[in-house]
Amino acid sequence: MIPMTRATGHSWSQTTPARASTLALLLIASTLVVMTGSVVAPVLEVIRSDLEVSGTEAGLIVTAHSLAIAVSSPLMGKLTDRLGVRPLLAAGLALYGIAGGAGLLAASYPALIASRLFFGIGAAAVFSTTTTALLIFYQGQLKDRVMGWRTTATSVGGMVWPLLGGALGGHSWHAPFAIYLVGIPLAIATLAVLPPARPGRKTPSGGHGLAQLLMHNPALLSVYGMLMASAVFMYVVIIFVPQRLATLGVHEPFLVAIYSVTTCSATMSLVGLAYGRLRARLRYRTLLRLAAAAWIIAFVVMGTASQPPILLAAPVLFGMGQALAIPLLTSLVGASVAPQQRGSATSMIGTAVCTGQFLSPLLIGPVIAATSVTTGFLITAGIACLILVALKVRPSVLEHRKTTSGRDRSRV
Repeated sequence: MIPMTRATGHSWSQTTPARASTLALLLIASTLVVMTGSVVAPVLEVIRSDLEVSGTEAGLIVTAHSLAIAVSSPLMGKLTDRLGVRPLLAAGLALYGIAGGAGLLAASYPALIASRLFFGIGAAAVFSTTTTALLIFYQGQLKDRVMGWRTTATSVGGMVWPLLGGALGGHSWHAPFAIYLVGIPLAIATLAVLPPARPGRKTPSGGHGLAQLLMHNPALLSVYGMLMASAVFMYVVIIFVPQRLATLGVHEPFLVAIYSVTTCSATMSLVGLAYGRLRARLRYRTLLRLAAAAWIIAFVVMGTASQPPILLAAPVLFGMGQALAIPLLTSLVGASVAPQQRGSATSMIGTAVCTGQFLSPLLIGPVIAATSVTTGFLITAGIACLILVALKVRPSVLEHRKTTSGRDRSRV
């Protein structure tokens, strides 16, 4: 049996012990958010040609859901705190499967975009509830291990799901949308496997509005800001590393995929497995400083390496930084709030990350267009350097208040 804390006297309580199947379900469901856009990316050009839309309109097919996630995540957090994890996760998975799978039948661009918006709402519910469930059901060193395993699971999913989408795309551009139907059996499994966690009594400070949440937990602004920055960095790699490779004479799509996605994901998977042991030995601030240092070196290498073999070190370093920062910052969000606010707090992670994804090309793209790819990467390294300086000058950005019972939530 996997131990699970009982949050008696707070806003959550569990009536059954966690099982291995619970963790497996939550880890599998966590991979679904990663594949939201990547599954259909391999057939995007085919869709554009078949539906006779512009490149920008085609791009919305893989980004419209991000807007829906960013907008609907706060509502999903409130519903999680009010209704509990299990019913909302089941509903979110069902909507994810139905709306995502609707692409199998979509015959027009407006219908496809509409389905993607509803799909994003389902993805927001899945992200909010899986994150909240992991923070509720697992505590202490077990929580750190589980968050590392989640990073590994999502990284592996980031490699496997797109490959499956590409394979199905060889039959028709509609076929990859069938992958999203996996949400439906997972919704059924959620009702059968997930332990009942229900909202209980509220603590006196239990405001659920975003303004109240941030007022009582101002350090969350720093954490959300770093999560947004990590998303900006990730999409800088995905979007602009291919351009950097082109300047070095590397054009083969397979090699581009290795540099821009595969190597980073593989590194994140390996570091995710070791995250629990690293967290047991190092403080939050130390790990986050290591993550920022890895980002800085990675972007400097991306901007200055003149040989492709040297450039390959960049996605390895960047993957290390991401694998340290993401589970760490997610855990900090859960540790910084009272139990009855975890759903609202974790839902804002989706808003921060998706906003960062949306802003990334808008922030760095014009810089690269006006100067060069090298300059864009060096400026990105400068942003990461500012994060590292802030962590050294103001380490209090990672400090958070105590629980209502007076106990420290986490060692920072």
